[in-house]
Amino acid sequence: MSKQIAVLGMGRFGKSIALSLSDMGADVMAVDANPAVLEKISDKVTFAIEADLKNAESIGSTGIENMDVVVVAMGSDLTASITSVMAAKEQGVPFVMAKAADERMGAILEKVGADRVIYPEEETGVRTARTLMSDSFMDYFDIDKNLCMLEMHPKADWLGKNLIELNLREKYHANVVAIKDESGMHSFVDPNRPLEESDELLVLLEKSALKKLQK
Repeated sequence: MSKQIAVLGMGRFGKSIALSLSDMGADVMAVDANPAVLEKISDKVTFAIEADLKNAESIGSTGIENMDVVVVAMGSDLTASITSVMAAKEQGVPFVMAKAADERMGAILEKVGADRVIYPEEETGVRTARTLMSDSFMDYFDIDKNLCMLEMHPKADWLGKNLIELNLREKYHANVVAIKDESGMHSFVDPNRPLEESDELLVLLEKSALKKLQK
């Protein structure tokens, strides 16, 4: 089943995340107060819904309670961001990510319930979208048109198995180039070492294999 993700605010950043997530196979609900903006992307997302993002009741009427993740993408509007974060958490959304213009705004959004705060100068919409598409993905980096690098936890069915058994190169066109363990140190890979839940893997892979890996 595809992830259900709502993106609130269709500025450049929010639109980038919404369209990237949709391209990756997520069910995306795009929400904005401007119907003209929504009309332009309505054929590229699952739902395009008009709502006043400064009004908790209006936000609640969108069906936001059915979402796995909500992204609050209005970094320049503190009132709308606070209202959206609080409305999403009050509706029981498990994970709320919010964009902030600066650290002060980020601290406020965390206090009102944001599970993660992002800063546009540090993260792009596409990179953020990649990390949202799998519970295992922690970070994503473009290498070139063909290759990317992922920082990720082992998938549940990888635990207790070593890299020889997993044969990731054949299954996903992927190579684990380093592992960070509980000590916080990266080390070169021992292919015979069973993977643990706390491991953080640095994985080089072809972009064409991302959808398969995130399932």
